[in-house]
Amino acid sequence: MNKDTAAYLKGKKKQILETWMHNQVQDAALRDDLMSVAELQQQSEEFLSALLNAFGTPEAEDTQSAGYEPINDILSEIAISRARQGFSPRETNTYILSLKQVLSQQLEEFLSDNTALLYREILSMNSIMDSLAVIAMETYIKGREEVILRQTNEMSEISTPVIRVWEGILALPIIGTLDSARTQVVMEALLEEIVATGSRIAILDISGVPTVDSLVAQHLIKTVSAARLMGAECVISGIRAEIAQTIVHLGIDLTNIYTKASLASALKMAFSMLNIQVTRGSKQNTGF
Repeated sequence: MNKDTAAYLKGKKKQILETWMHNQVQDAALRDDLMSVAELQQQSEEFLSALLNAFGTPEAEDTQSAGYEPINDILSEIAISRARQGFSPRETNTYILSLKQVLSQQLEEFLSDNTALLYREILSMNSIMDSLAVIAMETYIKGREEVILRQTNEMSEISTPVIRVWEGILALPIIGTLDSARTQVVMEALLEEIVATGSRIAILDISGVPTVDSLVAQHLIKTVSAARLMGAECVISGIRAEIAQTIVHLGIDLTNIYTKASLASALKMAFSMLNIQVTRGSKQNTGF
């Protein structure tokens, strides 16, 4: 970009910012529920200042040059924050590209009598802004991936609660697909609770697991083996008829593992293993 053009745009910073902000505020897609106008103003001013400074560097058209390091840092922060706040990819991209229109209008006013130079400068400016939009989108995608990974981990932890149902007895209801990553979460949560409570029996209830294949069975066996190493015995409950047929069909050996059809049956078995007797008390008149 021509130095005179860069200097002109820098001198028009206030006007450019006002026009850009006006266009953003008037846009029906403005997400004022995610970001206030004051925050948008501050973010836009910081981005525009860094961009106009970059226009004046010797390598103005190279967005990977040292002159663009400050704006790339700002752009990365904007993209990541928008990814975390819930902005869509289109909204994030539009934020960057909406500035192109305002800059083009300023260039048309400045170079209205020099069509050839106007054409070159608009091409240069478009190339820069498009490159910055790509950088923003790449950073946005990384930010969304981080959000999705964190939410996945949080959901895995929430969906595998270890419940202390009785003194020395734990229950871990498993809902959904049991893959390698989730098995690790299940195993860690169970072992930590075994150590914390000194429990001797752990019931793994798979009533909420839609299907059991050889891989799921291997994950369950690994969990049982890990619990035994910690001094606790496991009982797998929720063995439905179709799951039993699948296990037999696949030739999976669960002969060394206690299994029960229901959680109630597993709890009754756990009582027996710990020599705990639960008796029904006599009915008393409560006055109701």
